[in-house]
Amino acid sequence: MSLPNIITLIRILLVPVVIWAIASERTQLAFWLFVVAGISDALDGLIAKKFGMQTELGSYLDPLADKALLVSIYVMLAATSLVPSWIAIAVVTRDVLIVGAVLLSQVLARPVAIAPLLVSKANTLAQICFAAFVLASTGFGIEAPQLMELGLVAVGLLTGVSAAAYLAEWTRHMAK
Repeated sequence: MSLPNIITLIRILLVPVVIWAIASERTQLAFWLFVVAGISDALDGLIAKKFGMQTELGSYLDPLADKALLVSIYVMLAATSLVPSWIAIAVVTRDVLIVGAVLLSQVLARPVAIAPLLVSKANTLAQICFAAFVLASTGFGIEAPQLMELGLVAVGLLTGVSAAAYLAEWTRHMAK
């Protein structure tokens, strides 16, 4: 078990703690734990690349940790009415569709290479920034309705465009 994989596992273990913090209306704590998770994501990747510690396990664990954290946070933010439910539905649906497409490709013996698209990276960044903004604004009492609206629109659009881009890539792959 490499150090980057241990850091990733710790990030996975942070997920229920962040969820508990949101559910308990401890959004300041949830914000700081989310920041720690973000730092750990950057740190495990940096260590893995710099010291040649990249592993096959890590290539699966890292995106799993990211998805578990983001999907869980968006579901909880919607469940606690901090964001509209449609945004959580969009985030969850996109990820379920991507995982479903990958699994279907495997079942049909047409495995698809998983490579993040540029729009997907922008989407993930928008999702992370918006979730952090919602946690910070709630936890620290920051009123910024225009930023809230802008964040919702950005995450909604990027989530939709990212889902469509992956669907197009998957369709092309399956048509070959």
